[in-house]
Amino acid sequence: MNSVSLILSILFGVVCAVTALKEGECEVCVAVVDKFSQTLTPEIKSDTKKIEAKFREFCKSTKSKENRFCYYLGGLEESATGILSELSKPLSWSMPADKICEKLKKRDAQICDLRFEKQIDLNTVNLKKLKVRDLKKILNDWEETCEGCLEKTDFIKRIEELKPKYFTSSSKTEL
Repeated sequence: MNSVSLILSILFGVVCAVTALKEGECEVCVAVVDKFSQTLTPEIKSDTKKIEAKFREFCKSTKSKENRFCYYLGGLEESATGILSELSKPLSWSMPADKICEKLKKRDAQICDLRFEKQIDLNTVNLKKLKVRDLKKILNDWEETCEGCLEKTDFIKRIEELKPKYFTSSSKTEL
């Protein structure tokens, strides 16, 4: 191997390492692409237009972050733009979800900004370390209010009061 090809292979390796997704990055994209690709039959997987039509159909039943992902790709009627071909072509080639998400990230970086809500175990979490926003979310998930709550301690007190009503030892809440 001559020095020019050695230098080119090193540069290529560096470029690949820089563009590769890090662990946990693009979690919503990878999960949705995996989930969607598992619904495709070999006949559909061979035709990009069928993949795009199936993705639009798939997006109708999505919620929360998955729905936002569909919006970014153009899978929803109200989507402002559409880059579905950036999904359908690699899927037709059986490209892995993480590699598809790398390509999508290059087109629209906000696709990889989507994160699933973290799970909180109310049995072990220190409520004092949560943000007020997270405390409000717990109450909202329980469909409860906190009348007159102004301080963080007010929200914590209300959650502690309601814990026996909504909480079992194995309960977890999404934040």
